[in-house]
Amino acid sequence: MGISQYIKEIGRGPRGARPLTRAQAADLLGQVLDGGVTDLEIGAFCLAMRIKGETAPEMAGFLDATHQRLARLPASDRPLVVLPSYNGARKLPVLTPLLALLLAREGLPVLLHGMRTEARRVLASDVLVALGTPALTAPEKIANGCVAHIATGTLHPGLARLLAAREVIGLRNPGHSLVKLINPCAGAAVVVSSYTHPEYFDMLHATFGLLGTTALLSRGLEGESAADPRRSPRYDAFVAGTHQLLDEQQPGTASEVPGLPSAIDVDSTARYTRDVLEGRLPVPAALAQQMQHIVRLAQLAAPGQPGAAA
Repeated sequence: MGISQYIKEIGRGPRGARPLTRAQAADLLGQVLDGGVTDLEIGAFCLAMRIKGETAPEMAGFLDATHQRLARLPASDRPLVVLPSYNGARKLPVLTPLLALLLAREGLPVLLHGMRTEARRVLASDVLVALGTPALTAPEKIANGCVAHIATGTLHPGLARLLAAREVIGLRNPGHSLVKLINPCAGAAVVVSSYTHPEYFDMLHATFGLLGTTALLSRGLEGESAADPRRSPRYDAFVAGTHQLLDEQQPGTASEVPGLPSAIDVDSTARYTRDVLEGRLPVPAALAQQMQHIVRLAQLAAPGQPGAAA
């Protein structure tokens, strides 16, 4: 069938383009993920959406298609904390592994998913491997108090191919937004999502509402889901899609974070992570605050709680 009819709608430029319905967006991305369209069509789709921008119904449709096709993890005994990790470290150490391990210490099951999308970044998954946690080779149930990580291609190869189109085109595409919103678990979960550019906030807010997601949303460190240890960001919570502002952003940037290494390589980051977990260095205040919010959302997301949702 192809997706040319959709490209005609979304590819008319910033003024002439028309948004797709949720069902149309699901059909479009489903064809992309299933490998039923040409590379030329995928490139046209990526460029058209980059110029037009995603609406909340379109993003909801993209997520509908993705969730229908993901290799889902079995439900955990407690709500699974889902940490997307696609940006990695560029200037500061990647702290997503530290956040994951701190949450596991609170008795929560934690899943980090991601892949390399920029060549020179240090990935959270590499740090977890250095800390003794190998990647999953297939989806499996995550036990309480355990951290696991899985490559995007293991969840769905077509999704990984869509993200890899950035290497050829040179621009992000809707896949880079939707991977920060997916719930790869068949049961209850808390999605810890982030945004880099403020203009995405309204779209993400509306998308969580449409999907009935339980999530924590904030400005992440270099696009990662872990908080910037130098700042106190705004936190927005969603419980079964219902929004609550938890914290307003606080002004200022700390000049120093105790023990935070200036190097961003895997070994330095793993060593810092161990030092914090074993009490030789303090938990950064920003991560401690973020952790508290996630623990509370996991309590609210537990089956049987009012407003709980998978």
